[in-house]
Amino acid sequence: MAGQIPRQFIDELLARTDIVELIDKRVPLKKAGSRNYTACCPFHNEKSPSFTVSPDKQFYHCFGCGAHGNAISFMMEFEQLEFVEAIEELAKDLHLEVPREKGQFNNRPQAQADDYTLMQQAASYYQQQLQQHPKAAEVQAYLTKRGLSAQSIADYQLGYAPESWDGLLKHFNANSKAKRDQLYDLKLISRNDNGREFDFFRDRLMFPIRDKRGRVIAFGGRVLGDGQPKYLNSPETRLFHKGRELYGLYEARQQPGHLERLLVVEGYMDVVALAEHDIRFAVACLGTATTSDHFHTLFRYTSQVICCYDGDRAGRDAAWRALQNALPQLKDGVELKFVFLPDGEDPDSLVQKEGKAAFLERLAQAKPLSQYLFEHLLAESDPSSDAGKTALAAKATELIRQVPGTYYQEQLSSKLDNLLGRQSARTTKAPAKARPVAPSTTLKITPMRRAIALLLQNPGLVQVMPDAPELADAALPGINLLLSLQQHILAKPGITTAQLLEYWRDLPEHTILLKLASWEHQIAPEQLTQDFLDTFHSIEDLYLQQRLEALERKDKLQQLTKAEWQEYHLLLQALKSKKPRPVN
Repeated sequence: MAGQIPRQFIDELLARTDIVELIDKRVPLKKAGSRNYTACCPFHNEKSPSFTVSPDKQFYHCFGCGAHGNAISFMMEFEQLEFVEAIEELAKDLHLEVPREKGQFNNRPQAQADDYTLMQQAASYYQQQLQQHPKAAEVQAYLTKRGLSAQSIADYQLGYAPESWDGLLKHFNANSKAKRDQLYDLKLISRNDNGREFDFFRDRLMFPIRDKRGRVIAFGGRVLGDGQPKYLNSPETRLFHKGRELYGLYEARQQPGHLERLLVVEGYMDVVALAEHDIRFAVACLGTATTSDHFHTLFRYTSQVICCYDGDRAGRDAAWRALQNALPQLKDGVELKFVFLPDGEDPDSLVQKEGKAAFLERLAQAKPLSQYLFEHLLAESDPSSDAGKTALAAKATELIRQVPGTYYQEQLSSKLDNLLGRQSARTTKAPAKARPVAPSTTLKITPMRRAIALLLQNPGLVQVMPDAPELADAALPGINLLLSLQQHILAKPGITTAQLLEYWRDLPEHTILLKLASWEHQIAPEQLTQDFLDTFHSIEDLYLQQRLEALERKDKLQQLTKAEWQEYHLLLQALKSKKPRPVN
């Protein structure tokens, strides 16, 4: 639970969150029958609805791709949030403050309560200066010359940082040392060796950098004249880690529908210029190479990533570094391509010259990863010689080994075999889809799994469930999970399926519990109690049979005590008198 958020708060959050209302705001739901709701799944493409939401269980499940979970899981999957971020978003909707347990720390500096507010206020200040500063007309003329409309300027919250030394500092009227320290920690102001404080950004066009939740976490500033550096980014802070963030990702995600692809470009102006031409799926790295973390983020939002670089040596070197960083993220179902622009051109200049259609055609002709990878390797190693073959095999094998996707590995290995003149025994397989369809094989429902599933889906059954602590000693797989469920429900009257699932998040049992929570048992409501009792009693019978067999083995060794001998005969009589249970 991230070691910080109290369990009681998570229970309360799930109890107060209506999963139907939560999902309906993002995916319009329709009533299906008397109890559930349905929609086309937001996690894979489909024409007929297979995504269901249960208000009773506070649980969702897709019969097409297998996605399932509670409100927290949905926020993590749909909004691409980490666990704690999902908790914070749900709490914000309910106007609750997320408490933190004392004595829990991590190595990362924690954001102060008003850090994000302060950053947004700085962004608003820069936007205001773009309209009201004496130099505003000059800056606006520059933006017009660059082909940007008022709408694009507003969409990306562009602003202007005045060339004065302390304009922002004065704006915040930071009289207290604590406030000035906060401005310094967020790198909105700087300090020299003499302790003098001054604005970090001066006389620059300002690009607010937003995280995936739309909060301003840093800034990029472009010089308006011939000054250096041309682009200046916020240094890393407790809010901003440049190796993880992507400029324009939040804005790209605001477009309707699923993100079919994302285009990685080099600069802020490229992103905004492409959006001006209605190409709204571009993002930019923040003064650093495209890292493995960047690719991890990119492939969480789309199955196709296109990296766009200049065609010169520097651009190709950057592309090769990006490819190497991407390899560990190439799971089956994703696609990485590369496009190189003519010398002296960048996406900004090229889209203004060619227009949207021609630029999109360039993207359509992008090189697949396999083509670019081997083009690069063949430029270094000539396979016509034995030495070249050896070098090519060594380099390629080392790279291919980093790829987790089976399809990718087979595709690349087959291409390497062809280049080396080796006969490949590998069979060609079709690429996997971004989210594979749920397996057709159904979960085997044993009596134990049946009992767990029925109790998990209908916690009220705990009222008729016998108290049998002796079952904890039974050598029956799953018995401890069943008894643990019973104890959790008894301790929390009224607990829901969604709340129960949260107790096992990040534990080995969570996967099977999710499957059992989505199992369609097809039992009529009026038969549910009897079916559960029959199932539970069949588990008791298994335990009694185990105990009887253990006593029989001990009897053969003539080691039974008088009490055990009596127990043996009682068990024998009880099992003989029992009728077969109508349980699978």
